[in-house]
Amino acid sequence: MSGGELSPLLQRIGEIARTAGDAILVVYGSDFEVEHKDDRSPVTAADLAAQEVIVAGLAQLEPRLPVVSEEASTIPWSERQQWSRYWLVDPLDGTREFIKRNGEFTVNIALIDNHETVLGVVLAPVTGELYVARRGEGAWLQSHPGGSWQRIQARALAQPAHVAGSRWHGADATRVLQGLLGDTYSTLALGSSLKFCVIARGDADVYLRRGPTSEWDTAAAQCVLEEAGGAVLDLRGEPFSYNRGESLLNPEFIAVGDRLIDWRSKLLALDIF
Repeated sequence: MSGGELSPLLQRIGEIARTAGDAILVVYGSDFEVEHKDDRSPVTAADLAAQEVIVAGLAQLEPRLPVVSEEASTIPWSERQQWSRYWLVDPLDGTREFIKRNGEFTVNIALIDNHETVLGVVLAPVTGELYVARRGEGAWLQSHPGGSWQRIQARALAQPAHVAGSRWHGADATRVLQGLLGDTYSTLALGSSLKFCVIARGDADVYLRRGPTSEWDTAAAQCVLEEAGGAVLDLRGEPFSYNRGESLLNPEFIAVGDRLIDWRSKLLALDIF
């Protein structure tokens, strides 16, 4: 499949993500400063530069659609609860990875419709890998700018399973993973929304998240994974949704590549709560 066969909307948002990635890399290659927001999470000039690029680009596509992002997250619930369709953006997912200069950060752009993620674009600026998906169109990977598009597909659960995990949030998930997968799974430490993407392209099987994330951390990559044949579930085995209430924090979750397995029954049998 060539890039020209992608829907025009996916092509354009992919271009916006690449432009934001270019702005991030300018800062990445400089002696940047790190500031901290009220919740002590780090922010750099790269976050703000990418935010500006993305908001301007999306406004040219559908000016009436609102944008929620990590850098513009103060919109009150009284306003958000009226929305059925909006953009959900993380201009730089993995700021800690950015600061450590390990390359494992992404640009995330999602379209939410009726509480569901229906379009997702995830760019890894350092490698140039661009993942795009839209409800009903499948999930696709462009390995470098101007390259051909390859359809990606999650795999059947491997034996032993391969688990993608976070470098920075080390809440003990061993009991849950052993209950779901047995004792012989292998692990891969990886930053940002790339954990979803390695499952979507068939290089890992499971990502279990114990601990907080925000809605903009997951929405774009969730769409990519779902269109690749996988699923994202809360730890009661229920499908993930967005704009659920005043808080923009997600419940704990599991992302899986093989959705033919009855993950809900397995999770409920563990009596996590």
